[in-house]
Amino acid sequence: MSEVDFKLDEFDADEQMCRAFYHQVAVHEDMLVPIAEHHTADGEHSYYVLFDRTATYGHPGDPQYVAVHLQRDREKRSFEFEHAPLPLPAMAQSWLIHRGCPPDAIGLDPELGPPPADEATRALGQRLVGDGDHYAMGYSYTQDDPDDWVTVVALRSLHERAPSPYRVVVEEVDTDAWTHTLREGGFDTVQEALQWCYDRIGGTAVPLPPVRPSAVPTRPHLPANVPAPRPPGRSC
Repeated sequence: MSEVDFKLDEFDADEQMCRAFYHQVAVHEDMLVPIAEHHTADGEHSYYVLFDRTATYGHPGDPQYVAVHLQRDREKRSFEFEHAPLPLPAMAQSWLIHRGCPPDAIGLDPELGPPPADEATRALGQRLVGDGDHYAMGYSYTQDDPDDWVTVVALRSLHERAPSPYRVVVEEVDTDAWTHTLREGGFDTVQEALQWCYDRIGGTAVPLPPVRPSAVPTRPHLPANVPAPRPPGRSC
């Protein structure tokens, strides 16, 4: 299994940036597995989708993927970075694309991670990659129990008039077949979306309500990264 190479030999940054990069990314460098990466020809930008093998030992439910965008100044031999922990690889790809990565350059390594189980999964994954700027993430929980490997993500539409303004995306991994499925449901309120997530993580498999179709296609502005809040009074 390959290790990540941030290609920062002979590059430096101010003390605050160096400390942030170390504590937020590099401290677990030997436990980060690159499942997608792209480097521009001039060496000024690098984009990574990383699987964080330490996440399973951290706070229950934490995202297991990290998106990292490195920007290098080759004349000054300095660097800056952005990063975001995200619950699904497609969301990490989308985050990087909306920071300048060419969409066709950040495909996932097919040898790493379970492949899509069906066409519905493949189609939804592609839409998440391309339309990631349509929604802000409000909550996620990853459970990597081999008997019930599931990730739930609650999203909020950035359009006021969007049908099904709250969405839940659920990924389930079949550890025997080593495949994964993605499904999406639509909700009218944040409480309904979160309750579905809590029930699913708690072991109650309730069918996802369908997403109501939009009458007029819309394209919202790119959102800022929104941290996922923890529900009060619950471990998930």
